[in-house]
This record gives sequence, C-alpha cells and structure tokens, in this order.
Amino acid sequence: MSVIRTARERARGEVTAAIKEEARRQLADEGAARLSLRSVARELGMVSSALYRYFPNRDELLTALIVDAYDAVGAAAETAFEGVGDADPVTSWIVVSRAVRGWALEHPHEYALIYGSPVPGYSAPLDTIGPASRVALVLLTVAERAHADGRLALPAPDAPLSAGVHADAWRLVKDLDQDLPPQALPTLIAAWAQLFGLIGFELFGQFNNVVEARDEFFDHAMASLAHQAGLRRDPVLPEE
Repeated sequence: MSVIRTARERARGEVTAAIKEEARRQLADEGAARLSLRSVARELGMVSSALYRYFPNRDELLTALIVDAYDAVGAAAETAFEGVGDADPVTSWIVVSRAVRGWALEHPHEYALIYGSPVPGYSAPLDTIGPASRVALVLLTVAERAHADGRLALPAPDAPLSAGVHADAWRLVKDLDQDLPPQALPTLIAAWAQLFGLIGFELFGQFNNVVEARDEFFDHAMASLAHQAGLRRDPVLPEE
C-alpha cells in the first residue's frame, strides 16, 4: 500500500506542477486577472472537472502561485545572506538586495503577481503571510546582527516616534521576535519598502531613458538605503 500511495502522491505532484507551470505561462501572456482554470485545463488536455480536483477554483490556484513566488524570492534572499559570511552590514544588505532584484528580473511576471497591481476579485488568505515575510526577515536579521556588533545607528533621542508609530514598532518587535530596538523599525521598514519600489520602477519601465547604468545605480541606492536604515560598515561612534 505504501508503494501505491507513494506512486499516487508522485503522480499528483507531477500534475500539480504541470498545472502551475501552465498557469505561470498564462500569467506571462494574459496577466493574472485573466487566469482561467478552464483555459489551463484545455492547454493541458484535461477536462475541467479533473483539474478541479487539484485546485477547486481560480483563487486557490492563484494562492499557490503567490506562495511559490514568495517562497522563491525568499529563498534567493536567504541563500544570498548565508553566503555573505562575516561581511559588514552594508555589504550584507546590498548582496541580499541584489539577490531579490536578480530573482525579479528573471521572473518578472511572478514578481508582478506578488508586488504589482492587486488581482481584481482576489483576496490573499493568511497562508501567504509567512512566505511573504521571508525577505523582510532576512533584512531584519542583517540589522539584528549589526545591532549586536555595534554597527546599527539609532535615531537621535530628539526625534521621538509618534504614538502610533511607536505602538507599531513595539508590536512588530514582539511579533517578529527580533532583537532590535523598536526605534530602529520604522526606518528599516521604509528601506524595505523602497527596495521593492526601486525594483518595481526598473521592472515596469519607469527607469527607461532615465537610468541606464542599472547595476551601478542599484548598488548605490542600496548603500544609501542601508545607511538610511542605520546600518554602518564600522562600529557606531558615540555621537552618532
């Protein structure tokens, strides 16, 4: 029975992978809003009722594609971070950011699915939260290590957080279980958001005829974002 079950599981896995691959092809050709289970089934030579045994509706297929995309870009960031070794925090931030950008440029339609315009009529379920957090957690870990090494500059005491931002920062520190001062969170979150904004501008054409030296510009921007987030190559001086 175990052999039969394993064979069935393997076959199901292969069909599921084929469905998702065809769906990704249709994302590239038609966009997420026009993704159709009937069209996917037709292209695979399946009857719709057979495909529904794998994905009961379009939203479940979209969720699977979204989770896969988040996991893929998250894995790229994690692999890059594992490879930086004892590099300083600014270098680590740049290397991780490069990996995220590299994945996006190689998978533009999947990037658009998770960071582009919302799909009409689709609401992402809680299943996507964990995968969606992977890149952010890597960047926060870069900051956490910087803080432990004395290479994270914190906002000046005369720049207090508003009550709402302060509450959000404390909540995030608790929820994310990161050993970071709450006052470091707002600038780190802003830098994380700007990372994806820069990638989106490049991917969706806003840099055309504006930025030609894309690689050099990206590294320069990431170094600036790292500094904005408080990361330093050397230990922070007392007055900083």
